[in-house]
Amino acid sequence: MRSLILIRLDPAAAPEGGPDDQLMKDMNELIEEMTKAGVLLDTAGLRPIEEGTRIRQAGGTQTVIDGPFTESKEIVGGYCLLQTRTNEEAVEWARRFLRVHGPEWEIGVEVRQLDGEG
Repeated sequence: MRSLILIRLDPAAAPEGGPDDQLMKDMNELIEEMTKAGVLLDTAGLRPIEEGTRIRQAGGTQTVIDGPFTESKEIVGGYCLLQTRTNEEAVEWARRFLRVHGPEWEIGVEVRQLDGEG
């Protein structure tokens, strides 16, 4: 089964300067382990919210809004696309991802199975 892990965080609560060298080293090690285990299909961080665009549709009318989105307290900062045998396995990889960040990060993930799979 394929699962999408959405990485959510409050940019105001993130450590100043973003990820440090140790976090990047630990994250690269985890990504390498996930790749060797054959579960990681793709992963990436997302560009800053200031560079984003939202398009909303209501009543058949579309509105285009360029970032930053001041009303956003939590953003999707990145994603991982996994291929696992079970949802529990995807959840465990997601938990390991969170542990790598340590206590200084207020971060969460949402694990969602892709539709159309049995």
